[in-house]
Amino acid sequence: MVKQTEFSLPAHPRGFHLITAEVLRQIGPLPTEGLLQLFIQHTSAGLAINENADPSVRVDFEGFFNRLVPENLPFLTHTFEGPDDMPAHVKSVLAGSSVSIPITSSRLNLGIWQGIYLCEFRNNGGKRRLVATVIS
Repeated sequence: MVKQTEFSLPAHPRGFHLITAEVLRQIGPLPTEGLLQLFIQHTSAGLAINENADPSVRVDFEGFFNRLVPENLPFLTHTFEGPDDMPAHVKSVLAGSSVSIPITSSRLNLGIWQGIYLCEFRNNGGKRRLVATVIS
């Protein structure tokens, strides 16, 4: 069986935001076993799975990505949407647009310190549309 749910996340400031609880709230009860595939319908934000315990991890991610892909690079040509736009596109390629998580005993089978992240790479990205597909 396949169940697909589309929903929007509220606007988040630039940075890395844990969204596991919001995703679970939006998709409802999980099957006993299966797979959750989560996809973001944007090219300037991404999804990731990483540590959910220490908030400094999110700060370090933001610092690392900003050093890896800084704004105002002189060779960029796609600049009409602002200095954060093209770097956001590059960062979203690096982070990825989807995650897959096994479902076991009607729960996401994440590691003890893992959570789902929205990686918001725009200064003012706005609402973000996600598609959640549960396969059982």
